[in-house]
Formats: sequence, structure tokens, C-alpha cells
Amino acid sequence: MIFIDACFGKKTPYTPVWMMRQAGRYLPEYMEVRAKAGDFLSLCKDPQKACEVTLQPVDILGVDAAILFSDILVVPMEMGMDLRFEKGEGPIFDNPLKDKAQLEALHVNEAAKRLEYVYEAIRLIRAKLDSKKALIGFCGAPWTLATYMIEGRGTKTYSKCKKIIYQDPEFMHAILRKVTEVLKLYMSYQIEAGVNAVQIFDSWASALEESAFFEFSWPYMIEISSYLKSKYPHIPVILFPKGISGYLNKIDGDFDVFGVDWSTPIELAKEKLGDKYVLQGNMEPTRLYDKKAIDDGISHIVNVMQNKRHIFNLGHGILPDVPVENAKYFINSVQERTKV
Repeated sequence: MIFIDACFGKKTPYTPVWMMRQAGRYLPEYMEVRAKAGDFLSLCKDPQKACEVTLQPVDILGVDAAILFSDILVVPMEMGMDLRFEKGEGPIFDNPLKDKAQLEALHVNEAAKRLEYVYEAIRLIRAKLDSKKALIGFCGAPWTLATYMIEGRGTKTYSKCKKIIYQDPEFMHAILRKVTEVLKLYMSYQIEAGVNAVQIFDSWASALEESAFFEFSWPYMIEISSYLKSKYPHIPVILFPKGISGYLNKIDGDFDVFGVDWSTPIELAKEKLGDKYVLQGNMEPTRLYDKKAIDDGISHIVNVMQNKRHIFNLGHGILPDVPVENAKYFINSVQERTKV
């Protein structure tokens, strides 16, 4: 598989390319399946439909890897938290974490087992996916999941989480430890179900100052990664902490690929991490609105990353109003432009 070879730094005939959120709302075919499912969570819990939408961008765009269709928040939901999605507001936990009694009531082993619908989707996808194409599994990083569990919804200030960090750090560590244990099991089960690589998303890494990031986020990501690498050395692990360009000097650990977000200059990531890890990214997602902007973005990244190990991706998820034609143009252009 070209994607897996690239993850391990092997020579490939061209630079493989996929997109975060590639199974999503910009595709009319996805919207049709989602309408039939009824709502977003129902789609996540339906292995047949999750399989269908995971495969759509592979068939329509020709990406080099499929990424499992699911949501990071199914994990705290199956731990025992009430999750719902409100139109225009996003995910909401009606009873967010406030104390140790609530935390103790959350499940670990049972939560991982309750996610069987995810593993069944993986088995279905892997059976239908071209054997030359990789299937990527994923989870949210413990810090990112904790922000939703504590705040109850998306936030711009992270004030409840940060209050705990600075007033009761032991409670925050207790939350993060419990989430980490679930994620170790969850990712192991995904691998055993058939994914070929895994990515851990720390979408809200940039909410933390440097000392807090290296206490409350990064060590838990590395704990999961090290666990998986010791158990499944043939499975590449991709870490994507978004918005931490100022902390790259201190990035270290047992993983294979570092995801570079669009706000981090690719030159900087190459300088600081290019000799240690394969880099993935970091096309600005809004460049996909315009073909000349796509060409310019590809040219810049290709010029910087020539002779260095690289996987093409956006620097965050594809946006819902990007024309499908432009997404195809991006994928095809990368594959053509990077041919050896």
C-alpha cells in the first residue's frame, strides 16, 4: 500500500494524498446517505452506511487512503455520557463532568466493547476497499475529548477545563488517565478489526500554553502511541496536535507521522521534525475554493518537501462548501505533480 509505505518513510512512486473529513458534507452522495440515516449519530452507529460513506471519497476522488467515518465523541458517549448533536450548535453533553463521582461512574472496558458498531464498519470497509488502499482508524486525543466532556460543548475559552487544570490538576489527570485507558482499547480493537494505520487528533491542542500542553496533552498521546507501537509495530501511528508550531522543538516520542496543520509553516516543520518523522499536511483547506490557489499551494509544499518524507493532506478538514470538482483537481494534481 503506497500510503503505508509512505508512513514508514519508504520510497513511493508519487506522494500519497488523502483529506481529513473527506467523507463529508461537500459530497452530495454523502448527504443522500445521511438523509436516509436520519441524523448524524444514527449514521455513525450504522455499520453499513458508515461503510458506504467511508468508501465514497475513494471511489469519487481517488484518494490513496480511506479514513473510517465516525466521530471522536462516540467514545465518551459509550463511557456513559449523554451526547446529542444540535443543528447549528454541534455536539452537546447535557450532563458535563464536574466531580469525581461522575468520573468514577464512567466505564472503560465496557465502553470499548460498546463501540462494536465501529469495528463492524471497519470489517465491512476493509472487505470492500481495494487491497492497495489503506484504511485509517482514528480517535480524538485525551485532552480534546476531555474539553468536550467538561465544557459540555464546543468552546472558545476552555474556561472550565483550564480552571480544573490550575485549581485541581489531579482531577484533570484522573480524567485524562481514564480516557487514555479507553482509547488504548478502542484503537487496539480498531486495528484488530482491520485498519492499516491510526491517527490521533488533538484538535484543541492550541488551547494550552506550552507547559500545560506537555503536561496535560502530549504525554497522553504518546502513551497511547507507545502502547500501540509495542503491540502492533506494523501499524503506523499518526499524531496531529493542531496549532502548536511554537512547541515543535520539544516534540518527541514513539510514533511514525506528524500531522502539520495549515497554520504551521511547512518549512518550520521540516526543519524541526523532518529528520525524525514523516510529515503529513499542510495545505490550507480554503485553497480548495480556487484551482490556481490549489496549484500554488501544491507547488509550495512540493518545493519545500522535495527529497523529504511526506504525505499530502489538508492542514485541517475539508470544508462543506468546497466544490467536488476542486477536491478531485487537488487529489489528481498532487498525484501527477509528485510522480517520480
